[in-house]
Amino acid sequence: MTSIVVCALGDSITAGSPGFDPDPAERKRRGFGGDPESQWQHWAALRDTRLDFRNHGIYGQRTDEIAGRLEGCAAGANVLVVQGGINDIAQGRSVDSAVENLRGMVRCGRKLGLGVVLADVLPWNNGWPGTEPEIRRLNELVHALAREEGIPILPFHDTLEDPDRPGRMRDEWTAEGDHPSVAGYRRLGERAFRLPELT
Repeated sequence: MTSIVVCALGDSITAGSPGFDPDPAERKRRGFGGDPESQWQHWAALRDTRLDFRNHGIYGQRTDEIAGRLEGCAAGANVLVVQGGINDIAQGRSVDSAVENLRGMVRCGRKLGLGVVLADVLPWNNGWPGTEPEIRRLNELVHALAREEGIPILPFHDTLEDPDRPGRMRDEWTAEGDHPSVAGYRRLGERAFRLPELT
């Protein structure tokens, strides 16, 4: 069986915070765990054993910082998963510039010959309600971007949103109000992830 190498490029949601970080030094510095189940990639790979994920998530990075790492991280990959944007909002950056950074990453990945998928932004319990309008606007633009570029969207937001408390993750799906719990990451990996069409 041929493996499919997937470059997962993004911020702490890609990294697996707070239960996991791909960098042992970062785990030690931030006091994060080393539980591989605290990654959506772990659960996606259990469902499809062809998938060989490379976790390139870095805690706290904005979309411009993530974009600067793309080519090096994507070397040798077949698929690129682009995820980011919440740190742009948290750091007071423009939603429009975040979307343009995401667009640039999508186009760069396609230029490199990769299948590309784009994840939207999770609800943020600890930022609610102040950041919810910006998150909703960013996600609207991210979904429009995916349609324009003809790529799949990974519906991270709706997969973890509590239907009884819009704009927030359900309590059992979040570790501390910022990031998913293991149960949340499992939902993302099992329910939200899908591959793009590969040529």
